[in-house]
Amino acid sequence: MNVLVVGGAGYIGSHCTRQIIAAGHHPVVLDNLSSGHREAVAIGTPFYHGDLGDQALVRQVLRREKIDIVMHFAAFIEVAESVAMPIRYYKNNVVKTLALLETMMEEDVRKFIFSSTAAVYGMPETMPITEGVKKAPINPYGQTKLDCENILSALAVAHGLGFAVFRYFNACGAATDGAIGEDHAPETHLIPNVIRSALGLAPVIKVFGTDYPTPDGTCLRDYIHVDDLSRAHIAAFDRIGTPGTQLHFNLGTGHPHSVMEIIGAVEKLSSKKVPVEFAPRRAGDPPELCADATCARTALGWKPLFTSIESIIETAWRWHSAHPSGYATR
Repeated sequence: MNVLVVGGAGYIGSHCTRQIIAAGHHPVVLDNLSSGHREAVAIGTPFYHGDLGDQALVRQVLRREKIDIVMHFAAFIEVAESVAMPIRYYKNNVVKTLALLETMMEEDVRKFIFSSTAAVYGMPETMPITEGVKKAPINPYGQTKLDCENILSALAVAHGLGFAVFRYFNACGAATDGAIGEDHAPETHLIPNVIRSALGLAPVIKVFGTDYPTPDGTCLRDYIHVDDLSRAHIAAFDRIGTPGTQLHFNLGTGHPHSVMEIIGAVEKLSSKKVPVEFAPRRAGDPPELCADATCARTALGWKPLFTSIESIIETAWRWHSAHPSGYATR
């Protein structure tokens, strides 16, 4: 299939583009490079520099490239920023997504893969989290993703859109060949920050809360390798051909790890000590987030290939140690 990857120069989008090629499909990337990197786009992949809200450009790409399916990775994703700047998040994550979908409907492109988040669940009381758990976001980021999910359901009923929504837990890691990886500014994700601290490229790691009801008192999170996550998206291509199909999947390993476990794994791999500073809990941090990905395993025949946190961190370490300044490294 001809696949338009919106946000294909970003962290997850660029890894997914490579997996699309490996699966025998033809990706086309649209990205405004506000946070993505042109260097991350696979060589030979058609690239359009522009915004998902530019309906004239999106229409041109859909027609010129004869697009069969659209994948959307172009959301803003920082929780704290969404709290401070909700209008920015609603404009990009909801309004521009509506523009993209409107253009797709007008051009009769009715297959869609949406990058969502476990943040739609808010602070669920039971673990692991299934897709049927109540959706109760506690920040604008999670709410904008849930709003988009609801829009997709309405379009499935009204216009026959077939879609798959993937709710990520903690995407991490890098391409196994070390060619592409995670490069955010600022970086807010734990694994790259711990690695950068071990490399002497980032300051002390703050551990927020050591008194949670977990084995070592620090928060538990479900970490999934970015390539495993990407393969799940591609496995859904053949499942959304029937008009009106609505699919929702959690993506995680089901085996959470604590903050201190992540720090310990990086120290063991690098043989370097990571400087740590303990701080009080942050408001809104649940003790544990863990995915039940049974639906993805059953419906898509998908399973993670990276089954240990050590194997995931090893790929991230390879990328960051070879690219200390990210894609700016020469």
